[in-house]
Amino acid sequence: MVENGDQAFRREGKLGRWHEMTYGGALSFLRRNFSRDLDGVDVVVSGVPFDNAVTYRPGCRLGPRAIRAASVQLAELKAFPFGFDPFEVLSVVDWGDVHLDPHHPETVGPAIEAHADAILARGARMLTFGGDHSVAYPLLRAHAKRHGPVALVQFDAHCDTWEDDGVTMDHGTMFARAAAEGIVDVAKSVQVGLRTHNDSDHGFEILTTPWVHRFGIDAVLEVVHERVGDAPLYLSFDVDGLDPAFAPGTGTPVAGGLATWQALEFVRGLKGLNLVGMDVVEVSPPYDHAEITAIAAATVAHDWLCLLAEKKGARRAGVGRL
Repeated sequence: MVENGDQAFRREGKLGRWHEMTYGGALSFLRRNFSRDLDGVDVVVSGVPFDNAVTYRPGCRLGPRAIRAASVQLAELKAFPFGFDPFEVLSVVDWGDVHLDPHHPETVGPAIEAHADAILARGARMLTFGGDHSVAYPLLRAHAKRHGPVALVQFDAHCDTWEDDGVTMDHGTMFARAAAEGIVDVAKSVQVGLRTHNDSDHGFEILTTPWVHRFGIDAVLEVVHERVGDAPLYLSFDVDGLDPAFAPGTGTPVAGGLATWQALEFVRGLKGLNLVGMDVVEVSPPYDHAEITAIAAATVAHDWLCLLAEKKGARRAGVGRL
């Protein structure tokens, strides 16, 4: 059998990769196997196509498929700037999308949490694509069951800690609920890129976008590393943390945000921390242009996987001044 094309369902093993036309073939994330066999799997990629909790523009239910499609070039060459193929050492599968019933919204959160419970019970990490940001709440509940209260590093234009009644399904309140429930350790948590107002910080360390622009990504990383320490770290990456110039395809764009290069340096700078899970949310393809937003989302997810590969033994190599 010739080993090229459609590796997402033709590859027999879970490591390695082969030649694929970037513009053809099955669109799993980074061409990884579509599989629900989790034996020996390090990371499970899955999508949560849900956007009933948005407050402005809808469309991010289509985010998972857009991120998968935008990942094709990242699956073609060795990772930059790492200089290695992460899938020589890191076993990653694409589980597909969680099946949800949006017509019975009270079932959505429990369905996401049960999905995460089952994967985490197998010892794999999760890389999850939203959907709106409300999907992070059931994911955090599942991670806290396995790891205890987690440190949350949130990349976002919004605090998502506005007043919460404990019942509403809203993508702007769930981190207040998570803090109140104790599933997030706010004393070890950081919010990066905020540029909307809230009267309370709820105990989070907040690094606003103007502060980041003044002091730079290295200063952000210094704060994050000092605050998180060795705690289990869950990264929640909302693409609206990027400026609309770099992420037009999102539901609640806010001017004055960060650039894609800053976000990538930020994610790559999390090396050495205890990375236990990540979500990438709020990619809304109907408002995107030339896949700008989806490419950014796919790249930050790819680079988070590279950090895990490096921790597992992948060695950096490369040329040029890095």
